[in-house]
Amino acid sequence: MKIIGKKTTIGLMLVFLFIISCSDSFLERNPESNYTGESYYSSDAAILKAVEPLYNRAWFPFNNRAMLGLGSYRANDAWNPYSFPEFARFQTTALTQILVDGWGSLFMVVTMSNSILNDVQNHTGPDVTEAAKKQAMGEAYLMRGAAYFYMLRIWGSTILFEDNDELIANPQRPLNPEEDVLKFVIRDFRKAAALLPSDLTTNGRASQWSAKALLAKALLAQSGWNKGTRDQAILDECISICEDIIDHSGAGLIDYEDLFKMQYNNSKESLFAMQWALPPSGGWGSRNSLISDLSWADVCDVNCWGESLMASLDMIEIYNEDPKDTKRLKANFFYEDAYYDYIKSDEGGYTYDKKWMHVKKGVVGTKADNGGHLEAQASPLNTYIIRYADVLLIHAEASLGNSTELASGRGLESFNLVRNRAGVDPKSKITFADLIRERRIEFCMEYCTWFDMVTWYRWQPEYMLDYFNNKQHRAYEIQAGGIDYDYKEDGSGTIDYWLINWFDQDNLVQEKATKYWRYTKRDDENNIIQTEAQGYVFPGIFEYTNASETFNRIKITPENVFLPYPEVDVLQNSLLKGEPQPYNFSEE
Repeated sequence: MKIIGKKTTIGLMLVFLFIISCSDSFLERNPESNYTGESYYSSDAAILKAVEPLYNRAWFPFNNRAMLGLGSYRANDAWNPYSFPEFARFQTTALTQILVDGWGSLFMVVTMSNSILNDVQNHTGPDVTEAAKKQAMGEAYLMRGAAYFYMLRIWGSTILFEDNDELIANPQRPLNPEEDVLKFVIRDFRKAAALLPSDLTTNGRASQWSAKALLAKALLAQSGWNKGTRDQAILDECISICEDIIDHSGAGLIDYEDLFKMQYNNSKESLFAMQWALPPSGGWGSRNSLISDLSWADVCDVNCWGESLMASLDMIEIYNEDPKDTKRLKANFFYEDAYYDYIKSDEGGYTYDKKWMHVKKGVVGTKADNGGHLEAQASPLNTYIIRYADVLLIHAEASLGNSTELASGRGLESFNLVRNRAGVDPKSKITFADLIRERRIEFCMEYCTWFDMVTWYRWQPEYMLDYFNNKQHRAYEIQAGGIDYDYKEDGSGTIDYWLINWFDQDNLVQEKATKYWRYTKRDDENNIIQTEAQGYVFPGIFEYTNASETFNRIKITPENVFLPYPEVDVLQNSLLKGEPQPYNFSEE
């Protein structure tokens, strides 16, 4: 692969050097012999080996922290006031290093994919089979499309390119508009679906079902992107693709808690995931580093610092609406007296004894719980990009379309399959609000919720701005005294908060060692039917009436939904400040 010149934007020189300096791969296979120059791709093994860094090393800086901050913290899945809280507070700037790392990583995926596509078409020997060429190209198209799909939902307009050499010759590139980026993404996913093998793999490599699942997700986004009313023809295609996956892929749901154990990497529910080397194999860049940001000393025996990472008030309130949703609650968050037989298993298991809610998802326990496959900043878990439950909820959302509610049909059945797996009651009808709530619970702390929210924002901007600003409660810390639950058979319940800290956009500004008690009861339409006499709402928790004068409520506006471009790239490429220009889609 050629190294991009030093004047090229988007930091590509460094990312190429990073990849070329690393030789490990997630499959830990070695080429059958040594290859040099243009004869490198002289066998199927060589060409498939060359693709493997696209499953981990290229994504590593994005997965390292950017994906957590962008996908989960911005969505308010969880809150940590001491670990890159600027994502939840919407204070991320063009100088935020984690954002810069994510930008570079996603373009690393693009440039590597372009290189693979070029080399497969121009530098393969006669012994390379057509099947291997198709698989390598399909994987490259899939990866490139996935990277641009993330970029679209982070920055909006971005720079599209398919030829690395052409970028070297003309590094000053304008932005391309959001609609063209989405068209490019969909085109790549279609190509990937046509090239990849049809068998659902268990070794982590992509299949046509990986591409079709992401194609359905991108089409759902395209159906309403900047349109207000979703395009029914696009929705119909999305529904058809989902039903093809449901009926023919062989994918299915597994136990929810098992999804986040290393033994179930690449299960039948995992349609496409980043593949990480199992510690102690691999080196920096090939292993999942998130464990140290997620876990803490009580439940882990490697160096971790996630002790202040806790459930957001949003998620606590959502779970309080349905006391039966304990399977997903237990997998997403620790709560008092929850028992995990697979954490500290050599000591008889672990019972959480704190009165607040640490994040559980991504916390895998100790070395003994993982067969020794755990080290500091090296988790054995793969990172999901899309799984089968997502396809089911895409199917439900596309089936709802522009309607107020969905009361029958396969889309409703798909929605209820997800709920059935969770052990909660099926719905006789669903609305857009139901879909938002279900996705927030199902994919909480999987680094993807904000990306869904941006898709919804581009379809229903006023609805989502109201949701962000009036239905989400950001930058609250609940710990020390903790949280108590008391669920009742009629579906009502209480939550006790003993110490509530408010954080404004800069500092901790108020602390109350006062009990907050909320008794919530809702009707079939999910409307609160309690009266003031039935319970107490602690002043300030939602209305901020007791917060000090220095408290600044976090406000989400059209100006900060999308992120700024990294300043270093704007300085190198002034066109990043200009109006997006249409992309020239070549005829093929």
